[in-house]
Parts: sequence; C-alpha cells; structure tokens
Amino acid sequence: MKTGPPILKQLLQIAICGILLVWIFQAIFWKEGQEAWEREQRKPAWRELTRSQRLEVSWSHGPREVWRSLSQVRADAFALSLVWMGAILLLGVARWRQVLRVHGIELSLTRALEISLVAHFFNSFLLGAAGGDLMKAYYAARESHHKKAEAVGTVLVDRILGLFALLLFTLVAMAANLPLLQADPLFMKLAWVILAMGVGCSGVLLVALRGGISAGLPQARAWLRRLPKGEFLERLRESLKPFGRDPAFLAKNISLSLLLCAVCVLQVQTLAWGLGLDISLRHLFAIVPMITCMVVIPLTPSGLGVRENLFVLMLAVPLIGVAHTSALSLSLLCTAGSLCWSLVGGAIYAGLKTRHHLGELARANGEGQ
Repeated sequence: MKTGPPILKQLLQIAICGILLVWIFQAIFWKEGQEAWEREQRKPAWRELTRSQRLEVSWSHGPREVWRSLSQVRADAFALSLVWMGAILLLGVARWRQVLRVHGIELSLTRALEISLVAHFFNSFLLGAAGGDLMKAYYAARESHHKKAEAVGTVLVDRILGLFALLLFTLVAMAANLPLLQADPLFMKLAWVILAMGVGCSGVLLVALRGGISAGLPQARAWLRRLPKGEFLERLRESLKPFGRDPAFLAKNISLSLLLCAVCVLQVQTLAWGLGLDISLRHLFAIVPMITCMVVIPLTPSGLGVRENLFVLMLAVPLIGVAHTSALSLSLLCTAGSLCWSLVGGAIYAGLKTRHHLGELARANGEGQ
C-alpha cells in the first residue's frame, strides 16, 4: 500500500490550514488588543510598545473578545441553525437517492441518512475530502448486490451535479449583486475564479454524462480496458450514460440542489440574526455560495482557515461593514453547527458499524487513501 504521497498531501493541507487560521486569528487579536489598549488609555502608547509586547497584549485580549462575541449568539437562533443544517443533510440524502434510483438501487431513507451522517463525520474529522464519498460508494455497492461500479458512479454524479448547481446558484446570485462585487477587488477576483470553475464544471459534466471522451474513440476505450481495474473503469464509464439520457432526472436533481444552496444561506442568516448582525439577505445570497465555492477547492481539511478568512474579508467591506471579530464568530458558529451533526454521524458509526458492516467500509476507506 502506497502511503507516501497521501501523507505528504495531508501534511501540506494541515500546514496551509494552520497558516490561514493563525493569520486570521492574529490579525483580529492584534486589532482587538490595540483597541483595548487605547480604550483603557494605558501607558506607554500602543505605537511605543515592542512587537513582543503587542503580541502579548493581543493574545490576552483577542481570545476573550472572540469568546464574548460567540457567547452572545441567541440560543434559539443557534438551535434553528442546527435545524437548517439537518435540512441540508436531508436534502443531500434525497438528492443521492434520486441518483441511486436511476440504476435501480433502492436505499431506504433511514439507511441513506445513516450512511450520509457517517460520511459527514468522516469528511469533517478525517483528512481527505473523498473519505465520506468513498464510504457512501462502498455502502451503496454492498446494498446493491454486485453493482459496485454503478454505486461509485452515483456518488460521482451526485458530486458533479451538486457542484454544478452550486456554481449556477452562485453565478445568478453574483449577477443580482453587481454593486457588491464592485465594492472590493476581492469580490471581483473571486467572481472570475468562480466563473472559470463554472465553465470547467459544465465541461466535465457534459463529458461525464456522454460517457467520457472515449465514447467515440475505440482505441481510447481499448487502452482504458488495459489499465489496472480497467474493466471496472469501463463499467463506471458506462454507468454514467443513463443520467445524461434523462432530462427529467437532471431537472429534478439540480432543482433539489438549488434548494439546498438556498437553505445554506438561511442557516448563515439565522446565525447572523442570532449575533445581532445587520446583514442584507440579498448580500448573503451572494457571499455564502461564493465562500462555499472556494471551500470546495481542497486546500485544507474541511475548508478550515479558508472559510474563516473569506468570511472576515468579505463581510468587512464598507458596503456591509461587519466587525472582524463578529465575522469570525459567524464563521466559527457555522462550523460548530456542522460539527454537531458530524458528532451524530460519529455516534452512529460507533454504534452500528458491526451491524451494518461499517467497520469494513472504514478499513477499505483507509486503504483507498
């Protein structure tokens, strides 16, 4: 089993995550420390302190201010945000079951929800963005009796269609918020990146649903079969074709994904309300999916560090004017809500792994990484 490259990749992701988190926390703590020092009119003046003295002040005041901001969230708002997060997971389950039915794989709502929560746990607490997807693919294959390639194909299609819908939602929301995009160069840079992602994802989706680029190239198909697991890859390629031939399925699946995106925005809006932040819902309909699109890029585990920096930078523009500490608190609360449901998935994994063979799937997932 080759573990070198995956381990190096994971270590790099951890390093990037750590750098981004230290960067944003230090910037906010520094600002809070300076404001507290000047507010209390302490001597000597802030500008006369050495860098080490400023760091000491920052890390003594900053964490307290962030915790104070976090603790101000209304309990009912945080509880409602957990409900929204649960709705997001349920919509994801419903979307996956739609994909499974195309291949005649019937998975009960209870069983699909169970494995999706376990996959959510793996994605949140383990390194590697594909951990949960591999778990879902193996589980669906076990349930579907010798349809492993088709099961893997359903997870792949679910991912691609979900990403396509997210990018579509984001592009429409950005078009409806042009003044916001023009408010700061960061917004415009992100908009161009997301536009490029949308074009690329559309191309991948088109190729995937047509059976791959080898569909009309017999020589390429023969080469594909000679690869390791070539027969499996050929079956996987063939398993994608039925999705492209079913416009009704595509319309329903993308519509469900768009609804999921809207609920994600409502979750953030609920937490913003709970923190007493005055943020336009229209602006959040652009900002939240833009951040989600960037978090999809596997730079850090679960997007940690990337998400926090983007929340702070995007909400601090003059048109919105949210304080850095409050924006960071909003991001941390969003992450906390997701982790709460991850813990539910962890409890399910611990309690049912023997009965539903999840232990075997976890070992297979570990070998795959």
